Order: sequence, then C-alpha cells, then structure tokens
Amino acid sequence: MTDTTDAIARAAALLKGHRESIDRLDAILVFTLAERFKHTQSVGVLKAEHDLPPSDPAREEKQIARLQDLAGQADLDPEFAKKFLNFIIQEVIQHHKQHQS
Repeated sequence: MTDTTDAIARAAALLKGHRESIDRLDAILVFTLAERFKHTQSVGVLKAEHDLPPSDPAREEKQIARLQDLAGQADLDPEFAKKFLNFIIQEVIQHHKQHQS
C-alpha cells in the first residue's frame, strides 16, 4: 500500500468510529427527550387539573439561564443551547394547551 492509501484507510476508520459515536449519542438524545416529555406531559395534566397557565415565564427564564451556564461549562455555544431549549419549551407549552382544551 502507498502512504496515501494508508492515510485514507486510517481516515476511513476514524470516520467510522466518530459516526458510530454520533449514532449512539443521537439515540441517547432521543430517549432523553422522550423521558423529558413524559414528565412535561404529567406537568401539563396537573396544570390543567388545577387551572394553572400552560406557560411559566419565570421558570422558563431560569431554565434558559441555567442551561446557558451548563452549555458554557460543557464548551457548547450558550446561544445554541438557548435556541434549543426555547424550541423545546414552545413544544411543551403547545402540549400543555392541548390538555386544557
């Protein structure tokens, strides 16, 4: 084999390893989100039963700040974390509104 062929083979093996790790992490994310939504569904039911509003802006602000801080600690862009959590929060609020109908 030539040096170029060896380098390509090593790169392909590294790429395969990274992709396998990404696939495992994607599965963890999906199952973690599913578990999170099970809890937020329960919160939505409780809110509906007790005539509480579907949104809690004060808690949402605290959660966003907390996740931005965690993102910084994890060397993840805090703005990305904020956008991601805002997306999740909006989905949760929609679920809570469905329980109140």
